[in-house]
Amino acid sequence: MARLVTVAGLALVLGILIGIGAVSLDRAANAPEARAIKEPDAPQSSSTAVVEAPGARVVIKLASAAPTSAPQIGTMAVTTVEKLATASDGNIEIKLFEPNTLAPNAELFDKVADGTIDAVWSSPNFFAERDSVFWLFSTVPFGPSAGEYLAWLSYGGGQDLMDSSFARFNIKPIVCTVLPPESGGWFRREITSVGDLKGLRMRFMGIGAKVMRRLGVDTVTLNGGDTFFALQSGNIDAAEFSLPFIDLRYGLDKAASNYYFPGWHQQSSLITLMINMKVWENLTDAQRAMIMNVCGDNIRESLAEGEVQQVQALQEIRQRGVNVRTLPVPVMDALKASWIQVVKEESAANPEFKKVWESYHAFRKSYAEWRGLGYLP
Repeated sequence: MARLVTVAGLALVLGILIGIGAVSLDRAANAPEARAIKEPDAPQSSSTAVVEAPGARVVIKLASAAPTSAPQIGTMAVTTVEKLATASDGNIEIKLFEPNTLAPNAELFDKVADGTIDAVWSSPNFFAERDSVFWLFSTVPFGPSAGEYLAWLSYGGGQDLMDSSFARFNIKPIVCTVLPPESGGWFRREITSVGDLKGLRMRFMGIGAKVMRRLGVDTVTLNGGDTFFALQSGNIDAAEFSLPFIDLRYGLDKAASNYYFPGWHQQSSLITLMINMKVWENLTDAQRAMIMNVCGDNIRESLAEGEVQQVQALQEIRQRGVNVRTLPVPVMDALKASWIQVVKEESAANPEFKKVWESYHAFRKSYAEWRGLGYLP
């Protein structure tokens, strides 16, 4: 049965899924609310945004790369729909579609670029195969906290670079949610040295997988549902997954007993509203301002909610008998050294990556004194 998220009302559906195309974990987790349902059968096409008259009501079709039931990465898309409906007094209507509905997830970037789809809700790193620079606008290994990340974007030139990187694909990007740090991963056995990583078969996504492979880890790509069963069965030895709140909902505490921190590969993560440039330019100044303001408020809400969720989740994870551990210093040092080599490789291979990295790195270097003096270690 088909249903869209509209201004008129939102129904509640149980489900918990996270990550791109991770629909198979319905059977493995207790679900939060969902308010959009995946269309059956084949994906359908979409027209460009409907604007009734200059300055009048606009209808935008938004494809989510993550299930709308997924905490924060999905639920904040629903929140965006609701906030825009209220803030615009119905002047902006967002019709939200579940993954693989308007188009297969693998095609979403191209579809929003050519205008077949009005907009996409996703983490840019889902599309890093199109351009590795998108990793730097998603989450950065050994990167900044949310505050520092946002400072670079807003006042360090990061947003201008992000705009120009996406403009090459005819897309306007708007950061609309920020996630707190992830965990360092679940391991079936304790990690005491760098040597313990060699030969491990580990689920790892994003640019962090390149870092792990340099240390002898055999990384594999698995969707959310398959990760739990692969780890539980021993088909993989470890898994980088998500935030403690998400990991708990997936039941990963039943698959491995060693839970490591910090999440060196994702200290903060950006979720972005990507709008076809023609659609964006056809909006009025007021409509564009409302979208920007709603996304700004989402950042506030997602940061606050995310911090609270992790506190509660860690308490429950400990109660379930999991060993919550920190990665040894020598392991962290080796990971950081490996990351530096990955940066050199990516910079040599992609001038766009190099340009953005240099801006990002220069900002972090100038920020370091304030970070060290102003904040407690």
